[in-house]
Amino acid sequence: MDVLQAIVLGVVQGLTEFLPISSSAHLLIVPKLAGWADPGAAFTAVIQLGTMLAVVIFFWRDIVRIFWTWLRSLWTPELRGDLDARMGWYIGLGTIPIGVAGLLFKDAIEGPARNLWLNATFLIVFGLLLLLADQWGRKKKEVAHLTMRDGLIVGLWQMAPLIPGASRSGSTMTGAMFLGYTREAAARYSFLLSVPAVVLSGLFELRHVGDGGGVPVTPTVIATAVSFIVGYASIAWLLRYVAKHSTILFVVYRVFAGAFLLTLLTLGVISS
Repeated sequence: MDVLQAIVLGVVQGLTEFLPISSSAHLLIVPKLAGWADPGAAFTAVIQLGTMLAVVIFFWRDIVRIFWTWLRSLWTPELRGDLDARMGWYIGLGTIPIGVAGLLFKDAIEGPARNLWLNATFLIVFGLLLLLADQWGRKKKEVAHLTMRDGLIVGLWQMAPLIPGASRSGSTMTGAMFLGYTREAAARYSFLLSVPAVVLSGLFELRHVGDGGGVPVTPTVIATAVSFIVGYASIAWLLRYVAKHSTILFVVYRVFAGAFLLTLLTLGVISS
């Protein structure tokens, strides 16, 4: 992987991590179309640390407040009903499903799950699910209405993007909107919920970076830095966009991208 490829993949990661169009699928598709080697699941997980740093900086006040209030609530009973204390539990417990699934199906995630036939299908199917959630969801609940039940259900939706094409932000937003949350509330909780899972995954895969690990150091550092810069801008844009617009733009893109990819695979232009 050269510097140009690292920059391109960093831009792709930054643009697609928070938009509900699947960053992991695009990190598979773009190299395939460009004739580059598959960067691998470990590279993908590590450079996501860049976009997660963007989330932490963008939401640092919320994250610090949630963590501190949750921590104090452990010995201060009157704080346990506070939204921030509850959010701490929701985010922590909502992370468990993807953590368990990630460890149990690690080999499948790094191998068979990266098949482009499957990824293209997931782009389309989860795009249509996003459309249904946007159209059928009541979109009345705000983050303040979040409950333990809803937090866990959205956490279960977060398992889907272990297969590239589902989209972590898209899946969790879909789950939240099916539960009646507004697009903006769904996006905000999606971002906060992603932090523990993506950071732990990235740190876990750091062992592959360097000699003998299969993930080159310099390109990975470059891609991670670029993904942070682009990702920060993407968060701000998406929150403004979903506050006023439906998700139909992303749905159309996902269906078109999935259909285009299936066509190329059927014609033998690219291999799966």
